[in-house]
Amino acid sequence: MGLVAARPEPVGEKPPRRVHVFNTGFLTGRRVRRILQLSGYSPSLGLPGKDGVVAVWGQSPYAFRGEWIARQTGAGLMRVEDAFLRSVLPGRLGGEPPLGLLLDETGVHFDGRSPSDLETLLLTHPLEDPDLLARASAAMARIRRAQLSKYTGFDPKTAPPEPGYVLVVDQTAGDASVRAAGADARTFRTILARARQDHPGNRLVLKPHPETSGGARKGHFGALLPAGVEICDRPVSPWRLLEGATAVYTLSSQLGFEAILAGHRPHVFGQPFYAGWGLSHDHAPLPRRGRQLRTEQLFAAAMILAPKWYDPYRDRLCPLEDALDTLEAETRAWRDDHKGWIAGNMRLWKRPTIQAFFGSTRPVKFTPDAASATAQAAADGRRAMAWGAAPGVVRIEDGFLRSRGLGAELTPALSLVADDLGIYYDPSRESRLDRLIHAACDLPPDARARSERLIVRMTEAGLSKYNLPGAAVPPLPDGHRILVPGQVEDDASIRLGCPAEQRNIELLARCRAENPDAVILYKPHPDVEAGLRPGAIANSEAHTHADMVLPRTALSEVLQQVDEVWTLTSALGFEALLRRIPVTCLGIPFYAGWGLTRDLGPVPAHRKARPDLAALVHAALIDYPRYRDPVTGRPCPVEVVAERLALGRQTPRGRTLHLLAKIQGALASHAFLWRR
Repeated sequence: MGLVAARPEPVGEKPPRRVHVFNTGFLTGRRVRRILQLSGYSPSLGLPGKDGVVAVWGQSPYAFRGEWIARQTGAGLMRVEDAFLRSVLPGRLGGEPPLGLLLDETGVHFDGRSPSDLETLLLTHPLEDPDLLARASAAMARIRRAQLSKYTGFDPKTAPPEPGYVLVVDQTAGDASVRAAGADARTFRTILARARQDHPGNRLVLKPHPETSGGARKGHFGALLPAGVEICDRPVSPWRLLEGATAVYTLSSQLGFEAILAGHRPHVFGQPFYAGWGLSHDHAPLPRRGRQLRTEQLFAAAMILAPKWYDPYRDRLCPLEDALDTLEAETRAWRDDHKGWIAGNMRLWKRPTIQAFFGSTRPVKFTPDAASATAQAAADGRRAMAWGAAPGVVRIEDGFLRSRGLGAELTPALSLVADDLGIYYDPSRESRLDRLIHAACDLPPDARARSERLIVRMTEAGLSKYNLPGAAVPPLPDGHRILVPGQVEDDASIRLGCPAEQRNIELLARCRAENPDAVILYKPHPDVEAGLRPGAIANSEAHTHADMVLPRTALSEVLQQVDEVWTLTSALGFEALLRRIPVTCLGIPFYAGWGLTRDLGPVPAHRKARPDLAALVHAALIDYPRYRDPVTGRPCPVEVVAERLALGRQTPRGRTLHLLAKIQGALASHAFLWRR
């Protein structure tokens, strides 16, 4: 995201504090500079006065410049470091800028030789507020569920060593945290020897630092690794690695902090921020840290109170929970895409969107069809994808909060789903969404609260799949109003999910037959109204069953005035559920069969769970799709797309694409009529 100029301070507000820098990274690193600005600091060049502040990066090799200036001028010194959740990949391996910073005007968190702001916080803050500790517990559980760490560029499916080992953690040679502990290669050999002494006969597993495994830096062992010690340099999830360990030994690695979060009491030979609070075996104890803390208190200070977390979509500081939203979205994209994709059966106009969603790590390669994609992916070690219900590949489709404009008019999608089991509109086989709905029945409280907030946000903003502007709803007749949405009649969800009625007129007739006294309102599908897809019903024919036809009306306004919805498989049924409107389904859409709708069609046997609305929404709108922010071009959480759509921020279409859409619609209609 581009650097946003700081706005002038309103009258009465404290002006930004000037901070003097002597490392160009503070000026050229836009993210770091912006976090400093938002935190009340104005990075600048020049010598500070006695009351000024000099910023340096931790205890890096370049910090001596600022340290010397601060000593000579009597200025204060602020050390800047990455927060404990940084990015998908390390900066040296091409990772994004840090997601958050620790700004310390006392010391630095990894150097126990002197106090730091974080140590003071842990020592003096009450850390007893129930809301704060509840946030800490929820965030700890969420980080573990999502398999997040300081760097998240690993595949959680990568197998760790067989359980029952003692884990010894290596660090990068020459790192500031190692120097601060006065450690070297001999120290790490001593740690390894102590682990062997304490656990004779147990397997020892050595875990290198991610930068060592990636070749960016050296560790402390290399060819000197003693016999009988297994090295785990695969990109294994730290959480899976900690699950299999019987004990953990470290100098000062962040993995020691995560070991505490995972329930271990690690052996710590340095003096990192997490040592000295009764949660670790301290081999270099610090008498000044005499307080006994609980794990959630340690987490609350280190992860909620101390860092300055950054929201790259809205250019603002944010709470930890928003930072987790960001890191989860970026991590999911990397884990899905880092092997690369071969995409088949992708129309030319869709390819830029597919590339933008799935090609940031390795560019997507396109082939004519699913079969060739599968063959080439196997040869290249990539994954194969194809649009729609193609067999043997990951199936790609639009998400349920798609765009501000029609897909048939070639409006780029802001959400896509990638289903490795089936596809959500084919009820004949279990889809990835089906499994996510099953899993969401056990939502933890924080996930449920997020889902409920999303429901409120979407309904208050009147969001739908396409978010089209519409005419005002005319006065409606009094009575029990049933909204019947029309659909595109050659849509795959109807072909695969409607065993009986498959035409809009049949839906209307069935609704009227079972509701002779109701006020039936028919709303044609926008693709059909635009002349892009088949499914039109003449007004005279529609009025034989419907009391009113509502062409081009605002969907959100219509839903506010109806008592019930009848549908084949329309996404409008899902949008009605969000508004707590009863829904009757003749077909089997993804939201049917879970006990939330009245189902007149056969219910798939694999839909046995009984989620509530919050669980369904979490699965369908948070877990299943991937989202891309139209403003920054980044992977993003659903809340960002919902906000962009509510504000009308959408990637525009060109005139050429609009003409292509018309041609595409005409050809599709011709093919449909020919089949009929």
